[in-house]
Amino acid sequence: MSTVSKVLEKKGGDVLAVSPDTIIFDAIQKMAKVSAGTALVMEGEKLVGIISERDFIRKIYLQNKCGQGVTVSEIMSTDLTTVSSDEVLETCMIAMTEKMIRHLPVLDDGKVVGILSMGDIIKYMAEEKEFEIKNLQSYISGPGL
Repeated sequence: MSTVSKVLEKKGGDVLAVSPDTIIFDAIQKMAKVSAGTALVMEGEKLVGIISERDFIRKIYLQNKCGQGVTVSEIMSTDLTTVSSDEVLETCMIAMTEKMIRHLPVLDDGKVVGILSMGDIIKYMAEEKEFEIKNLQSYISGPGL
């Protein structure tokens, strides 16, 4: 079974992080600059929350709070579901589906080592299946055919 660590090996462990006192507008700009739908909220090395485009839409835009200097800490999600790098992908998908979330911070020994999105999992699994299919086709065809 494939694990989170396998996905992170391919994608890398870089994460977009902001501090709790970051102004929402600045956080959204950082996210847009790297085409990220979410950012981890960190106090130093400690993960304290996560902020998403969805948080912005629901908690700022729809409540007419744009331009009011609202900080990340005022709207971030703090009830986080996290995984370790040795977790199997199927378990991650189940957790994401049940909790209706699209991103999982990856922590090993309490330290952030990456972030996993539903898209990352699907892409990895599709590539893995494609590799298996090509190997089976090669096996069935035999050498030199």
